[in-house]
Amino acid sequence: MKQPKSQIDKRYEDKHKEERKAAHAVWGTSMKREDFEELNKFLKSHHIQKVQLIYAGWTALKEQLNTNNSEGGKQF
Repeated sequence: MKQPKSQIDKRYEDKHKEERKAAHAVWGTSMKREDFEELNKFLKSHHIQKVQLIYAGWTALKEQLNTNNSEGGKQF
């Protein structure tokens, strides 16, 4: 008899759990509900994934800090 897809998926997930944990990180963060909803609405309307936002923000922040450091400015 064929196993249900949920059982097959669970076995796969259990088997590859350590592999996934070694390759990826998850941030458990929180923000104001109003900001969260506005951000989600913005991302959805522009077809942007949250991980794209993180990388774009990180890149912009690094550039900003490099500019500030080279000008002798305050970091934050």
